[in-house]
Amino acid sequence: MVCFILVVCTSDRIPLTPQPLNILRCALLRLFGARIGKGVLIRPTARFTYPWKVTIGNYSWIGDNVVLYSLDQISIGEHCVISQKSYLCTGSHDLQDPAFGLKTAGITIDNGAWVAADCFVGPGVQIGANAVIGARSSVFTNMPSGQVCWGSPCRPKTIRIKADPPTNL
Repeated sequence: MVCFILVVCTSDRIPLTPQPLNILRCALLRLFGARIGKGVLIRPTARFTYPWKVTIGNYSWIGDNVVLYSLDQISIGEHCVISQKSYLCTGSHDLQDPAFGLKTAGITIDNGAWVAADCFVGPGVQIGANAVIGARSSVFTNMPSGQVCWGSPCRPKTIRIKADPPTNL
């Protein structure tokens, strides 16, 4: 057990937990300060820089090789999916500073949002409730609720859920 905790303390991922041990991954992340809701699924290759700056709501899913580069707060709502190889990055550098000083800003993913495979989400971004971010998108600005958005840079393209047509009475 001491060796396992040492690996967790010195690594940004939890490589020693097989897929069925999701409960253990969540418990270890909670031990290091992450706020993780019930029914959350975190794949074994997901990486967390500073777990104490991460909040994940109930029944959300974090895919394989997702990176939560949490120099600032990352808040993921309930019933969200962050698909494989996505990178949520809360840090950047001041390009006007000769020393390239660090700048950080939190990321918020609202309830029911889906960030599809291999997306980049930059510092200070909020993704609205029930939004979908298309695969391989680069998100540098806020995305509205209930929209399907994609591209590099990511832009809203269409409404996610169209209203039901009226029924004939």
